[in-house]
Amino acid sequence: MSALVLIGPPAAGKTTVGRELAGLLRVEFMDTDEMVAERAGRPIGEIFTRDGEAAFRAMERTAVLDALGEAQERPLVVAVGGGAPMDPVVAADLADRPAAVVFLDISAALAARRVGLGATRPLLSDSPRKIWRELMARRRPRYEELATARVEVDGKPATVVAEEIARLVMAKET
Repeated sequence: MSALVLIGPPAAGKTTVGRELAGLLRVEFMDTDEMVAERAGRPIGEIFTRDGEAAFRAMERTAVLDALGEAQERPLVVAVGGGAPMDPVVAADLADRPAAVVFLDISAALAARRVGLGATRPLLSDSPRKIWRELMARRRPRYEELATARVEVDGKPATVVAEEIARLVMAKET
């Protein structure tokens, strides 16, 4: 297995599923949002507030490209932030690499329950349901374009989603 990249909207469970999947596959897990926060020394919400979205997106691009570069050296599961695939450089890199790219698809209803008031998700802090739907209208075509597989997460615990992805990846490698 080379890289296995999880993409999808906020609240799809990329981090939770990614950790489960990495454990199943016995490989390292990297979360690019966590990388950005660690490198900046502060939470993403604070980066958005103090530096703006453009600064965050630049940090995010660097983190994703670094993670994908590391994935060429060893097998990894990488969860990328929901907006990262919208960056043309990130999208091109994802499309050019021999990685499995799995789109974690989630319904608006479940995403709204998971997001709550959006306190930890800067782009969803005002009217989270409406903004989430607008984000998905813009992002879904890119997610679908980049994905080598799509997995619906509604009604499934993270362990089941991870097992489903592992089966998909193993089937494609044989």
